[in-house]
Amino acid sequence: QVQLVESGGGLVQAGGSLRLSCAVSGIRNSIDTMGWYRQAPGKERDLVAGINRGGTTNYADSVKGRFTISRDNAKNTVFLQMNSLKPEDTAVYYCNVRNVIRRDYWGQGTQVTVSS
Repeated sequence: QVQLVESGGGLVQAGGSLRLSCAVSGIRNSIDTMGWYRQAPGKERDLVAGINRGGTTNYADSVKGRFTISRDNAKNTVFLQMNSLKPEDTAVYYCNVRNVIRRDYWGQGTQVTVSS
């Protein structure tokens, strides 16, 4: 049974920080890329940050310099350190994992709310 267990969301004031975690288990094939997406009310789900198995990262322009994605391959866990949070970062954040045969898995989502 595939499980993506997210944690770390919550309510924070603008300028504050949060750290999201996503622990993955039960995926048969090796994990290739791991990432975080977010979806605000009435908007599409967009990529926030991604990281491949070799550690190469990519970020949405809106979060560059503020967010950092990292992963622990031994524990199949991906993290998102979010600093200097802004009200426009408010959204449900979803963990995404893609295995080597390009199948996607999603977490249940965790709410991040940034108050002004």
